[in-house]
Amino acid sequence: MNPDLSVTIGPMTLERPAMLASGILGISLEVFGRLYKNGAGAVVSKSLSREPWEGYPNPTIVGIKGGYLNAVGLSNPGAPYFAKMISQNKEVPIIVSLVGSIEDDFEFMIKQFENVKVIGYELNLSCPHVEKVGLEVGDDPNLVTKIVKRAKSVTKVPVIAKVGLGTTNYLDTVGAALEGGADAITAINTIRAMGIDVETQRPILSHKIGGLSGTAIRPVAVRCVYEIASKYGVPVIGCGGVSNWEDAVEFILAGASAVQVGSAIGDGWIDVFSQINDGVSNYMKRKGYTKISEMVGLARNY
Repeated sequence: MNPDLSVTIGPMTLERPAMLASGILGISLEVFGRLYKNGAGAVVSKSLSREPWEGYPNPTIVGIKGGYLNAVGLSNPGAPYFAKMISQNKEVPIIVSLVGSIEDDFEFMIKQFENVKVIGYELNLSCPHVEKVGLEVGDDPNLVTKIVKRAKSVTKVPVIAKVGLGTTNYLDTVGAALEGGADAITAINTIRAMGIDVETQRPILSHKIGGLSGTAIRPVAVRCVYEIASKYGVPVIGCGGVSNWEDAVEFILAGASAVQVGSAIGDGWIDVFSQINDGVSNYMKRKGYTKISEMVGLARNY
């Protein structure tokens, strides 16, 4: 008998453990469907704002050793537009990523999806390169609590808080999100970073400072998942440098209930989800596990 690859994240259940991370492949429902059929347990949309945002001028994404530097600027068409775009969705499990500055922003955006099939909201409290949103919100625990509490008050759909590494201890941000009623935590977002072209002697990105993603940040993300799960015992979604089944299992052993895949998709590895599913299944057979939940947090026993 094949192992059960379904995972439970608070009140949310997915058929498979790996999902698309926010910000990688835009907002195409057709692409979302292709990834789902290829093995993704769910897809997370680009972070959506109350109004359309243009983002930063190019260059916004640059490949480096071990990952990418990016400062896209959260370009998106706005939550109302996306809600209409996916209004006919019946098949794909979609988690909508939302970004804003105040409680009213999140209430307004969530209400756009009242009659749309979505399985969760991921509140982006950790974008490292856009002012007045993201990390600036995540660095204010009181505001985090208020935002999550407001979001929970206007929907019965699970609310996930995505945290990153800012100036405030990220564990305090997690605690604030849980105080507001968050059903789960995604950890982590990209890490503030930059690169300089030695020939032109100029920063590589137009915004100068951006976020580092990819395999280079995986050990940091694994540490954060381990610490969050150890301190709070909350469902955690591991994000940061997952590119194969071993990475997914590592996050699960650290305490993650599921994982998100981002930069590996940017590298053109569209089949990464099916590879992760097959690899995790074979690992479970070899180790004698029947459910993924039996592996969650095992590394914390040592």
